[in-house]
Amino acid sequence: MEPIKFQPLLKSTIWGGNKIIPFKHLDSTQENVGESWEISGVKDNETIVKNGAFAGKKLNEVVAELKGKLIGEENYKRFDNEFPLLIKFIDARQQLSIQVHPTDELAQKRGKERGKTEMWYIMDSDKDAKLRSGLKKAITPEEYKAMVENDTITDALAEYNVKEGDCFFLPAGRIHSIGTGCFLAEIQQTSDVTYRIYDFKRRDKDGNERQLHTKEAAECINYHVESDYRTNYIAEKDRGVSLVQCNYFTTSLYDLTEPMTIDYSELDSFVILIGMKGEGTVTDNEGNTFTLAAGETVLIPATTKSIKTSGTMKFLETYI
Repeated sequence: MEPIKFQPLLKSTIWGGNKIIPFKHLDSTQENVGESWEISGVKDNETIVKNGAFAGKKLNEVVAELKGKLIGEENYKRFDNEFPLLIKFIDARQQLSIQVHPTDELAQKRGKERGKTEMWYIMDSDKDAKLRSGLKKAITPEEYKAMVENDTITDALAEYNVKEGDCFFLPAGRIHSIGTGCFLAEIQQTSDVTYRIYDFKRRDKDGNERQLHTKEAAECINYHVESDYRTNYIAEKDRGVSLVQCNYFTTSLYDLTEPMTIDYSELDSFVILIGMKGEGTVTDNEGNTFTLAAGETVLIPATTKSIKTSGTMKFLETYI
């Protein structure tokens, strides 16, 4: 079984910028691209395979055919024919709305299949790029609603100046927003459940303010205050550096300058590699070889026992 690459789904948005198309070396004139959905099993937004025996098929069609061989036996029991992770690149020319996502339990109470836990890895962003993650002071649900109504909700949020390499884990319930100038990779549960809390009075192309979900969000927010919401880690060359470990995904960063073998023989899961910088060659234990360059995302089947890398490249590795 060979690794799989996909055709990206480019999403133009009212806040989208111009970084994604050149980063991915795409021949496209599409404007205001805010998101590139790299690997997606979201209904009606599935990515299409672009290489090998499954070229032209939707991701979840391949999952249904290969089952545990593709995503891992335990993962298949847990998620059935829906691929469990959604991988995106996001380019914010303007700030995004302040939002929150429900837990699985709360989402299911509201008729959704699952909630959303996610993470951000900051790429080459503007020098003054900022984002918000978590509460910086304790507020009650009643105070939260009042602050949304009187346009002061940002006063309660922790704000960060960000640079390449910064990482933020966003468990369900953590209020957050991506700020102007941020360029990042996002790894998340396969879910499109988002509650928009505040949108800075922004209007769409038709002059209408976008719908808010203030009431629905109030029940989702984790009101606990932490001292630092940034993921602190020590960057190292030529080894895997752990960034996030949770029930939904495990993510590491590799910054390689020399050949390396990565062992997956004990892992019952697919692996996704997300190219951040540079370019290299990856060969699996079956002899399949592919390139991995900045802006490329590759799905490695669960049957793969190991990979060997060569070249100078930085990438994220994520699996369940």
